[in-house]
Amino acid sequence: IRPLADKDSEEWFRMRTALWPDHTEAEMRADMEVWCSNPKNATFVLERDNGHLGGFIEMGQRDYAEGCETNPVGYIEGWYVDEDLRRQGWGKKLVIAGEDWARKQAFQEVASDTWLENETSIQAHLALGYSEEERLVHFFKKLV
Repeated sequence: IRPLADKDSEEWFRMRTALWPDHTEAEMRADMEVWCSNPKNATFVLERDNGHLGGFIEMGQRDYAEGCETNPVGYIEGWYVDEDLRRQGWGKKLVIAGEDWARKQAFQEVASDTWLENETSIQAHLALGYSEEERLVHFFKKLV
């Protein structure tokens, strides 16, 4: 597990696209550029023996997170492990790297979120000591 490097761009793009498939390539690349330009963000990657990547965690800062008593808080903005490496402890090691980063930023809490239907992610969070705070359904309406 190590910090993201410039050489990781295409592998990071591949994994982000797997995690968030609803984004276009242009949207994803623009988001990656914005992410990297913010000094309050950090990304850690899982490097395979062959030099390719197998996972990442993106850590950010939020002013507020449900269930947290302090602010600001560290926030897991993205967490991904390639399918062939899952259930081997790599996700936990990525989270530990993210939590270590959050401690160095003097955060007292770390929060995260996932989709309601992502039972795998929910169980992974719970297994790592995270507590479920609430479930939300978001609504919107276009006004024409």
